[in-house]
Amino acid sequence: MSGIRKIKLFVNNNDKSIECARLVQKKLEAKKFKVIEYDTNDYSLGIAIGGDGSFLRMVRQNEFNSQLSYVGINTGHLGFLQDVKIDEVDQFIDDLINENYEVDYIGIQETDVICKDKKSTFFSLNEIVVKDKNNKLFRADVYIKNDLLEKYAGDGIMLATSVGSTAHNLSYNGSIVYPSFSSLQITPMAPINSSRYRTLFNSVIIPEKMNVDLIPNNDDLVVTFDGEDVFFHDVGSICSKIGERKIKVLRFNNYGFAKRINEKLL
Repeated sequence: MSGIRKIKLFVNNNDKSIECARLVQKKLEAKKFKVIEYDTNDYSLGIAIGGDGSFLRMVRQNEFNSQLSYVGINTGHLGFLQDVKIDEVDQFIDDLINENYEVDYIGIQETDVICKDKKSTFFSLNEIVVKDKNNKLFRADVYIKNDLLEKYAGDGIMLATSVGSTAHNLSYNGSIVYPSFSSLQITPMAPINSSRYRTLFNSVIIPEKMNVDLIPNNDDLVVTFDGEDVFFHDVGSICSKIGERKIKVLRFNNYGFAKRINEKLL
């Protein structure tokens, strides 16, 4: 019998997801699982029901708690973060009971934004995007582990995790990376390459615990953390890395990353 007995559902606010959640809760309770319906951290597994956004919200609401386990049931479209299909729910519950799964430890992105008057720290699962607040040309010196990589000029810079490599990162021709690598990817967004500006057109992938530092030339910036915009003034530097914190994501027998790329992208 699985050590997981208390479960909380994080449900997208649409009819399909809500109907699926009712069915999942009924089936879980029939197998003697306790589904938590109130605001508490007294559970060991969070299940996101919806699309990838519901998984991101679940992890964020739990403040990237590394003691919990997470899994997703896909009622959306692409669903790279959602491992379980609706018609696989019965098998999913049986596998949960029999502990017929593996655990992926996924690295969390940690970003410090240092302004003139304060320092703020943010966590993200997919990526951060740094741009000029007023959509002007974004320019920054980019350092990897204190070594200058380039003097960047373009629409913006994305720093994507391995998990986020198949999200927004793909729109800018970033590389696809296996989630378990816990790497960070510097992906240029419409970079300029001219007689005045010489910038890389390719993404650069670095290992976990290695810092990427951006020293921006712009006064006002918008930094987007997993789709959430935060505005800053007088930014001295932005430092991002895959840190020590990891979350536990359950993987079941039908999971295969190459298979998922084929199904979702091809």
